[in-house]
Amino acid sequence: MADSAKRSFAAGDWVFRNLTRLFALLTLLLLAAILVSLLYGALPSLAKFGLAFLWRAEWNPPMEEFGGQVHIYGTLVTSLIALIIAVPVSFGIALFLTELSPPWLRRPLGVAIELLAGIPSIVYGMWGLLVFAPLFGQFIQPLLGATLGQLPLLGRLFQGPPMGIGLLCAGVILSIMIIPFIASVMRDVFEVTPGILKESAYAVGATTWEVVWRIVLPYTRVGVIGGIMLGLGRALGETMAVTFVIGNSDQLSDASLFSPGNSIASALANEFTEAVSPMHTASLIELGLVLFVITFIVLVISKLLLLRLAKGEGQRT
Repeated sequence: MADSAKRSFAAGDWVFRNLTRLFALLTLLLLAAILVSLLYGALPSLAKFGLAFLWRAEWNPPMEEFGGQVHIYGTLVTSLIALIIAVPVSFGIALFLTELSPPWLRRPLGVAIELLAGIPSIVYGMWGLLVFAPLFGQFIQPLLGATLGQLPLLGRLFQGPPMGIGLLCAGVILSIMIIPFIASVMRDVFEVTPGILKESAYAVGATTWEVVWRIVLPYTRVGVIGGIMLGLGRALGETMAVTFVIGNSDQLSDASLFSPGNSIASALANEFTEAVSPMHTASLIELGLVLFVITFIVLVISKLLLLRLAKGEGQRT
């Protein structure tokens, strides 16, 4: 009877181990299949334009001349703007919820942040176009032009007609969208810091900022960077919200962030169903391939950063 039970447990363990291995391999196969399908679909564009597709600014479907510079630039710039705004705001929200908020406010505020993360992106886009963009063009952009626009070099980014929609508006909308994701992750990882570590620091006279900077952040930096990368991934691939407010222009008239632009995801959403020529379709698929590669590079950089931090911590120890 005992031998039969052992054989049953061994068989169940074998099935469980190989089933989980199959799921892991399925993930890798799915990733490889996506990459192969993108490469196959983009072959005509890759053969015609080569690597020059990355820095070609022309996007002319009737003449079948395509380049991804405007779309790549718009994707990277709007995502960078979103991170610059969202990371410090998310850090402040997480810090307030875990260290400073009174107990009666902590739970409803946390629930409100999680609800913001569940709002569909198209709702953000409609709100951005109908409400935020007019106010942004009427009040914020003239203020930025009168202040930051007067600075040398940097001022070129904040000059131009205040139209409301454009790269800067899209970046701000993206920041509003990714703040709940980053703030939720930061709050959760801040809460896993052992209380005895923080209490010991407070006991020797550390301030709240010193506890966060010297205790909480070193202990949770992997989770913090993971939350930031999660927000960046959302910003890079966001489609509908950006489509509403970026302007959808395939030309960059100047270096101003006030000017309309385009992103990879927005171009795919607007043009994929209307592409009639094989070259147009292949060029759009190549844009998708570029977005795939950009996301992969971001993940690799974040992993290398984490490994470097872990190595530095081990050397100090």
